[in-house]
Amino acid sequence: MTKIGIILGSTRPGRNGEAVARWAYQVASQRTDAEFELVDLLDYKLPHLDEVYPPSMGQYSQPHTLEWANKIASFDGFVMVTPEYNHSTSGALKNAIDFLYGEWNNKAVGFVSYGGVGGARAVEHLRLIAGELQMADVRNQVALSLFNDFENFSVFKPNEFQHQALDAMLDQVVAWSTALAPLRAKLAAA
Repeated sequence: MTKIGIILGSTRPGRNGEAVARWAYQVASQRTDAEFELVDLLDYKLPHLDEVYPPSMGQYSQPHTLEWANKIASFDGFVMVTPEYNHSTSGALKNAIDFLYGEWNNKAVGFVSYGGVGGARAVEHLRLIAGELQMADVRNQVALSLFNDFENFSVFKPNEFQHQALDAMLDQVVAWSTALAPLRAKLAAA
């Protein structure tokens, strides 16, 4: 069965992303077309990128990188839950992405973002990064507004239409992850 990782892309104390990622995971877990797993960056003690060789070489030397690589390699696709900080994604998520290369290739990715303008600018940056990593970013996304989907900017209360947006994005992530399976299999056999 297709396996999708839902990556919680914030490590900040008091982060809104935890409630958002748990909501996405709860909704996704009710589906029968894929398996979903919540991946919290706090569980992976990734320092600022500390590998000697570029990730595209696949020559990882650090235990934390190997653990992260094994986790990411186990998935067929991803949902990245990202805040918007200074018109971009979080440094923690960008750093976690930058640790690896081949483990991201030929996998689909969708986005759940949150911020003053729904995290849209963070997702635009992530779409550029996904292209470089040979990932297929899906069109549908969930853009949560701190003004409309949170009470007092901190208590997550998504509007009903956000559930529909999440389902539409998950439909695409699962479909594209499944469609890309032959490419992943071809690389694994090489």
